[in-house]
Amino acid sequence: MKKSIILIDKKLKKHFSTPFKANNSPQPLDMLIATILSQNTNDQNSFKAYQNLKKYFNNWEEVKNSDTNIIEDKIRIAGLGAQKACTIKNLLDELYKDGKNYSLSNLSKLNNEKSIQYLTQFKGVGVKTASCVLLFSLNKNICPVDTHVHRTLNRIGLVKTNSPDKTFFEINKNFPPKISHSFHTNLIRLGREICKPKNYKCSICPLLEVCEFNNKNFEINKKSKQQSFMLLDNI
Repeated sequence: MKKSIILIDKKLKKHFSTPFKANNSPQPLDMLIATILSQNTNDQNSFKAYQNLKKYFNNWEEVKNSDTNIIEDKIRIAGLGAQKACTIKNLLDELYKDGKNYSLSNLSKLNNEKSIQYLTQFKGVGVKTASCVLLFSLNKNICPVDTHVHRTLNRIGLVKTNSPDKTFFEINKNFPPKISHSFHTNLIRLGREICKPKNYKCSICPLLEVCEFNNKNFEINKKSKQQSFMLLDNI
């Protein structure tokens, strides 16, 4: 699998280029809350919701002490406002009880497995959200798996799994160093622009030669609109 991941990464970078990566990594808690906001919506809307929180509140302690309905109002554009507001409020409450601070600095001392276990103890924080914090904030060698990554890797034939979490644990057993960010980010672009759930465009796919998907579609070959803005590289 390691060689296959490296080959896929090379082909994706040739097609999409090496993706942008922020020079200054955000604080883990900033990244965690941004990732919570990104659930079940697009990057543009979740980015606006994150900016709204940052503009209205001076710090995360103010968010913790705020009424849930005010938080919900500020993040409404990201969808599932009530649910996400409760998740964020609960997270901040639990962090305050745990260590009376909001830094998540303890993550730097934990390995990937322990970090995932720690973050997923909070209600509303799943494996994908936790792994995004490790990759985008702490630069850990770990590849988060969302629905796009799960779908594309199964179609390609790299894994045979029935959920994103199972795909995550399968590919991260021994992930090649230094390419987790490009691999993850470019697979998302592939899933958004080419390897869509429906109307996928096999004729313009950079992975056509290595893809084992049986039900290929060569009827649609029009180039898709680029969707290169990635929320978590802009926090």
